[in-house]
Amino acid sequence: MEKLKLWMLKHFESVLILVITLAILITNYFVVQKMAFLNFYYLPVLVAGYFLGKKQAVFTAVFVIAFVVFLALLEPVSFMATAGKLPLVFNFIVWGGFLTLAAAVVGTLYEQKERKVQELKQAYIGVVEILSKYLEASDRYTKGHSVRVADYATEIAIAMQLPRSEVENIRVAGLLHDIGKIEISSDLIKKAANLSEDEKRIVDEHAQKGAVLLSSVGTVLKEAIPIVMSHHNYFIQEKNGGSKNLKIIPLGARIIAVADAFDAMVTDRPYRKGKPSWQAVEELEKCAGTQFDPGIVQVFKKVIGEKVEVV
Repeated sequence: MEKLKLWMLKHFESVLILVITLAILITNYFVVQKMAFLNFYYLPVLVAGYFLGKKQAVFTAVFVIAFVVFLALLEPVSFMATAGKLPLVFNFIVWGGFLTLAAAVVGTLYEQKERKVQELKQAYIGVVEILSKYLEASDRYTKGHSVRVADYATEIAIAMQLPRSEVENIRVAGLLHDIGKIEISSDLIKKAANLSEDEKRIVDEHAQKGAVLLSSVGTVLKEAIPIVMSHHNYFIQEKNGGSKNLKIIPLGARIIAVADAFDAMVTDRPYRKGKPSWQAVEELEKCAGTQFDPGIVQVFKKVIGEKVEVV
């Protein structure tokens, strides 16, 4: 079910365009005023241009034109009866030319807009990365932690073939997952080991504090907020009486939880040496199904296995 959902998210626009096109093609087969109905074919072409760009829009236009010509060859009388005084071929040339031109224009505008959006996204991701490095610069043990977590999480998301927009949201959330720690005493953060119950509670609140901080900047980082808020939640939550309840945790948060735990285990801390990569992966596998999403752990094992020997 998860794979089907991911596939639908990745190909939603293409499926939508195909459904619209097929619906119009089927309807056109039954209507009497076939030439007048041809203008409805602008709808899938414009949708393709708006969501997928010039190449897909022109491809959709060519497919539509080819299919309509095929229908005209099957039922030439029904098309000629509604073609008016102008020759049928001339009508098709004019209609097809404008359809293709509309596809190219809308697709080009979409691609120009996308380039601008991507430039802005790269700019704010760069600023976020600089911010995360600055926040961690004072502690040599956590220096670079957020960047590494973001890198691991991004590679997991790419390996899972998530949509590009979701990959970017996960990277941003990875860079900012510990942003809430700026509201917690640096001495407490550095202490990390042998914390009292009250101190643990304060440290554990950094995810919620981070979400509140990010919400204060408006809608720019709204997609990252649920991920930051939930990245420390267990995949399975123990309930009273020992029964288990599957928590609804955003996919991005489940990904960052694995990346965050791995980097924390392999990095030196004041109170312990970092574990070897293979041992950290073993710990992740032991906690898969309870603390971590087992599917994501397996994907991460493949990702990290391409870099270092973990088995």
